[in-house]
Amino acid sequence: MNGPVSFPVRHLSLHNSFLLKYLALFGSTGSIGVNTLDVVRRQPDRFGIRYLAANNSVDLLAQQIAEFRPEAVAVNNREAAALLRSKNPGCEVLDGDAGLKELASRANYDIFVGALVGFAGLASTVEAVKQGKRVALANKETLVVAGELLSALAHRSGSDILPIDSEHSAIYQCLVGEPENSIMRIILTASGGPFRLTPTESFSGITPEAALRHPKWVMGRKITIDSATLMNKGLEVIEAKWLFHQPLEKIDVVVHPQSIIHSIVEFVDGSMKAQLGMPDMRLPIQYALAAPDRIAESYDRLDLLSCGPLEFAPPDLDKFPCLRLARESGMRGGLYPCILNASNEVAVHAFLEGRIKFTDIPEKIQWATDRAPLDAAAPFGCGSDEEIAAGLERIRQSDVETRVAVSRLIG
Repeated sequence: MNGPVSFPVRHLSLHNSFLLKYLALFGSTGSIGVNTLDVVRRQPDRFGIRYLAANNSVDLLAQQIAEFRPEAVAVNNREAAALLRSKNPGCEVLDGDAGLKELASRANYDIFVGALVGFAGLASTVEAVKQGKRVALANKETLVVAGELLSALAHRSGSDILPIDSEHSAIYQCLVGEPENSIMRIILTASGGPFRLTPTESFSGITPEAALRHPKWVMGRKITIDSATLMNKGLEVIEAKWLFHQPLEKIDVVVHPQSIIHSIVEFVDGSMKAQLGMPDMRLPIQYALAAPDRIAESYDRLDLLSCGPLEFAPPDLDKFPCLRLARESGMRGGLYPCILNASNEVAVHAFLEGRIKFTDIPEKIQWATDRAPLDAAAPFGCGSDEEIAAGLERIRQSDVETRVAVSRLIG
């Protein structure tokens, strides 16, 4: 079984787990990329770097080129690419969207790591799936906006998609060896973010600096704001639908501020499986690269005797409406998740620049989804390559139109 399905770990194989596996790491300068490179650094006999790609962080990418010696790199920014070429004459440097797609479409790597932020990660992930590569996916927006189409592509090409998100990795591990009809529900845990205990009446005064102080995880700026609004958890609900082929009605969210239990699966007999561990992104990254193998490592270990009480509570959808908006868009389907994602990305960017309030983020998203085209909920055709290509173009156009509309609204 291939693609985003419930229990593919039983079927996964990288042919010979003792051979060196080469990675195409897209988003190498972000938090997931840096952690992935640390996994590679710790396991030089298992993993190597064939390609690196980033948006425009030239200095860090240049350091990564010097250490990991990739055959080629790609950067979205053409000026950054020119600077890299001058500094690294022995390394092929591609640029722009076309360069990212070209690098992902090459055949001579084993694992694609998708860690570019936001919608920008979709096109390169599509190319990797077409190639039949193992895809270790951190970019949740890719499955949110195009999960139906990526599932169809993966089924055709034989690509396996493994999650890097700690919550989805936890579910993935809990489902190993379980029959498909045994799932009662999936329970995604959420830390609750930095404002779990903040009174709602104070939300309009929340600053970007306060929202970027996550209590448990060190992440990129966009995903940290999404965690503060709980949009991150809403996107994960939609992502779980496609990864594990479960209806949204069977995917719940529970606030667990200690972030020790990363997610839970409840089975039809009433039993539950949970995956526990320290909040360290290298663990799910390493699992996605090596599964079904587990690699011995010296990361910090969870001490059950010292981790303290574990708390659970339902999310407050009035206080955090982004979670509700995400679930509603997922239920509607079609282009609604794309509209949700695009409007959120624009609103988060504006908030980080100080142009809108924290409480304006869900309002802009609600405005965009309320004004969706009449055919927005129409399903995608996935019966042929032409239909899949048409669906991806439909998503691209919707993304552009939504960004323009919300940007004009914000001013």
